[in-house]
Amino acid sequence: MKRKKTKTRTCTQLLDTFYANLRTTRVEKLAFSGVGNRDVYNITAPFRYNGEEVIMGRVEERDSEFSQVFFFTCENEVWSPRAHTHTYNLQDPFYTIINGELIVGGVEIITDPDYPEKIVSWVTQFYRGFDIDSLCHFSSGPGTMKDIRLIELTDGRVGVFTRPQGIRGGRGKIGFTIIPSLDELNEQTFLDAEVFQDQFIPSEWGGANEAHLLKNGHVGVLGHIACFDKLDNKHYYSIVFSLNPETKETSPIKIIAARSDFPIGPGKRPDLKDVIFSGGLIRFGDGRAILSVGVSDAEAYHIEIPDPFDEYE
Repeated sequence: MKRKKTKTRTCTQLLDTFYANLRTTRVEKLAFSGVGNRDVYNITAPFRYNGEEVIMGRVEERDSEFSQVFFFTCENEVWSPRAHTHTYNLQDPFYTIINGELIVGGVEIITDPDYPEKIVSWVTQFYRGFDIDSLCHFSSGPGTMKDIRLIELTDGRVGVFTRPQGIRGGRGKIGFTIIPSLDELNEQTFLDAEVFQDQFIPSEWGGANEAHLLKNGHVGVLGHIACFDKLDNKHYYSIVFSLNPETKETSPIKIIAARSDFPIGPGKRPDLKDVIFSGGLIRFGDGRAILSVGVSDAEAYHIEIPDPFDEYE
């Protein structure tokens, strides 16, 4: 079935709609300990494991891109590294549950062998297991592809979101395909995914950050849209849309959060001042949801907002 095209809207147009619709929010900055003076940002949504609440977060020095992913647990409103839990030399963690199995991943930095401080590429890595303390690597994405996400569909198959760049994806577009099981997850899977051509204009880009199975069998996608301004500063916003996995039809993108939702604070660099990165969403089932975000590549926040997926169900 041929996909129905939607009119592509720019960051500016989406922001106009976002600011025109008032909403009630509640913002909470997350506090961390046990990581020295390093920043923690681009966190996942919390999830339950063996009766405790866990999040994953990107941990790094303010002046470095070389990060680790930690698992954190919370006590007295402070998040600390989970005891005796492996850390990963990755950026931008994510997780999902497929067939009862925990799937986690992140982006591995590839450096020049002759100049270890020079980043030349990056690869998304995937780990799986039923025990958080013994996850095994099982797949890698193609070079330079970030924002690969997985979801178990209603019939048990696995939906795969990709983000090609270059000839197929420009600065970054979202792709989607379906595979029978995790055993079929390989580099060709990512390269063969259908790319949605009508979500971002050529000078802007975006990606999927988390996928939710909705009551009607569609997929609610949490992601980001981004652009440069005339001074080459980056602007990132949290977005959502819905996808019919069978027909590949998507709803129009809408912005659900912006940097202006959060207090003024530090940033990794001046060009990242207006950046938020969608980490995950917890739906309460009462019309409200908690969005986990990284802010200005330096801090982590939770923000309570109206559930953005309600209208798609």
